[in-house]
Amino acid sequence: MSMLKSLVVVFSLAMMAAGPVLADRLKDLARIQGVRNNQLVGYGLVVGLDGTGDKAPFTNQTFRNMMNQFGVTIPEGTNPNLANVAAVTVHATLPPFAKPGQELDITVSSIGNADSLRGGSLLMTPLKGADGQVYAMAQGSLVVGGFGASGADGSRITVNVPSVGRIPNGATIEREVISSFQQGDTITFNLLRPDFTTARRVVEVVNGTLGPDMAYAHDATSVSVRAPRDPSQRVSFLSILENLEVDPAEDAAKVVINSRTGTIVVGQNVKVSPAAITHGNLTVTIEENPEVSQPGAFAGGDTAITQNTQIAITEEPARMFQFGPATTLNDIVQAVNQVGAAPGDVMAVLEALKQAGALRAQLIVI
Repeated sequence: MSMLKSLVVVFSLAMMAAGPVLADRLKDLARIQGVRNNQLVGYGLVVGLDGTGDKAPFTNQTFRNMMNQFGVTIPEGTNPNLANVAAVTVHATLPPFAKPGQELDITVSSIGNADSLRGGSLLMTPLKGADGQVYAMAQGSLVVGGFGASGADGSRITVNVPSVGRIPNGATIEREVISSFQQGDTITFNLLRPDFTTARRVVEVVNGTLGPDMAYAHDATSVSVRAPRDPSQRVSFLSILENLEVDPAEDAAKVVINSRTGTIVVGQNVKVSPAAITHGNLTVTIEENPEVSQPGAFAGGDTAITQNTQIAITEEPARMFQFGPATTLNDIVQAVNQVGAAPGDVMAVLEALKQAGALRAQLIVI
């Protein structure tokens, strides 16, 4: 029995006897290089609609081509009136290690002006990958969550999106994607959040469990581990690795602002240097009150409208608050709550603190 296989057996027993620890599993921190999803896409026709199909010219062309394949020739200049047919795109995600004969869920979306795909059936559609090869064949009846209704006067109501549907297990895999998982003498983990400290800790945990020089880091993202070549041993070996408990490094200090929703997220390590802040609002109100000026019964003249404009300026009292040295997240929250600032005001304060060099964090606006 090889040394790596012995390590697999010994550590399997150790994992069974060990108790739970407060850390993240390696499978939650990283992904294996070469083990990935692949996107598939195709173009096809949905038939059997209740008059809610599209009238796009490419739909007629696709329909003619399909009928020619069945030996049916539609005379030129004849409009087949495809009210029950819609041109669609079909897309799916091919998981790693998927084998021919397995099934995939697919999503079908109208690309013309079809009102709804409810009640339709997708005809056989090849799904291709980025290399142009066919990896799956799709066909089946659509499940559409949305619906719509319209009246003769043009009124219309729509619930959800009736032009998109799904077909559970609607595609059958025809070709396997070759994976590099079984190639080479190492397995490489790519961290989801690149960090030098986390990469170093992964190496330390792996080497502390399997022995010295079993793992090494390439950079802040990739960590390689020596692995057996035998496929069955490699699967067992990887099962051990992905369940190792690693304490990830703390993220860099960040403040994230969503200006559209007013959401502000302040990270744990954010600190503020000594600073004094005052923030107030100046409100200008302009009100137009038109007045009608009408001459007397025998005075002559025309009725006129006179504009009466009133301008009022209101300035809310601004309170000043002070941040002490090395202010923590809790101090920031308490200071903002005491002032009673709105999210827009807090955004302005944080941006000003960043420009003044007092905000010791990365300010991110999304």
